[in-house]
Amino acid sequence: MTFPFDKDICLENNRSLLRPLQLTDAEGLLEAACSDPDLMRYSTAPIHSPRMLWDYLQTAMEEKAQKIRYPFLIVDKTSGKYAGCTSYASIVDADERLEIGWTWMGLPYHRTGLNRNNKFLMLRYAFEELGAERVELRTDERNMRSRTAILGIGATYEGTLRHYKIGYDGFRRNTVYFSILRHEWFGSVRERLELYQNRTARAH
Repeated sequence: MTFPFDKDICLENNRSLLRPLQLTDAEGLLEAACSDPDLMRYSTAPIHSPRMLWDYLQTAMEEKAQKIRYPFLIVDKTSGKYAGCTSYASIVDADERLEIGWTWMGLPYHRTGLNRNNKFLMLRYAFEELGAERVELRTDERNMRSRTAILGIGATYEGTLRHYKIGYDGFRRNTVYFSILRHEWFGSVRERLELYQNRTARAH
């Protein structure tokens, strides 16, 4: 597997557009970032002010330049608005694995199906275009909404790393790990998500 850091990767279906994140996206993202002060409660990087959001975007772009992360802007095609961000990261070409994470969306986009659409696009690209063997997902142990969403796309719980990371509030969190393997994607996971895509397409 060779991750194409220098390529402009655009992933799209009827509901979502994921395109490479840029610093110029800051203004358009501000509404989503400030939609809820509690939005990044379980994160190590708060974004609920213009300064915080700018720092977040700068870090994302620096990590892309270092070829350790590939950040996307999430566009909700229903409204045409910037909904949030997500990334490929923890990319190890030799082991044919990567992580989907660093995901956040403004409060109006929660429980709308947008996140699952995004995960479908990213998983499909990882397994079918990049040839990944393993895709990892992780979250704060306390973030039950995220854990439920990850299990809902067909990922398998692998374990909990205790006191793994310190949040911006100083809390030392436990991190829960999940994964999807290549044969699982081509088995039931892709089919499950495609059925969901079809249902949401009819609903919209």
